[in-house]
Amino acid sequence: MNRFANNQLKNPVKSYRSGVPLGSVTGVLFLMSVLTMLTGCGFHLRGSLEIPPSLNPVFIQAPAGSPVRQAFDDRLAGSDVRLAASPAEARLIVRILSEERSSRVVAVDANGKTLAYELHYLVQFDAVGPDGVQRVSRQSMDLIRNFDNPDVEVLGKQLEEELIYQDFAADAADRILMRLRAALIAS
Repeated sequence: MNRFANNQLKNPVKSYRSGVPLGSVTGVLFLMSVLTMLTGCGFHLRGSLEIPPSLNPVFIQAPAGSPVRQAFDDRLAGSDVRLAASPAEARLIVRILSEERSSRVVAVDANGKTLAYELHYLVQFDAVGPDGVQRVSRQSMDLIRNFDNPDVEVLGKQLEEELIYQDFAADAADRILMRLRAALIAS
């Protein structure tokens, strides 16, 4: 037994079963091969948008204070997509045509108090070139989530509802980016 313990100390690069970690070179090679396979299969980080260079820069046209516009800005900040300051400078104009919040009651208790809501966030968008030619046709998405509303912590529930709508805006921006990427690469 003592001889086996001494042998482990002489050769520190062992498999994970021996309890001694693999060498750093092996770990780096493994990580590089995984990353190469991911990029080879078309994997991209969430929110990354690849558009043809001929359509860069992009202008996002949305109502003032649009949560989806803010989410777009956050997602495009780390990408190769340049944002134009005005529609005149852009080669692609992504238009957020409408954003609507709504809710409906889905459960009540015996006294008629609301126990659960179904929250909706409807977003409509399209994309046009500077000449007004449609690049991506008008599309809409309705994001839906159930929201439990027990009769406790009313202020906390109001904040939770607002956070859900912020998540809706972020999800809408991600889905719009995916749809834009698919439509622009296909054309």
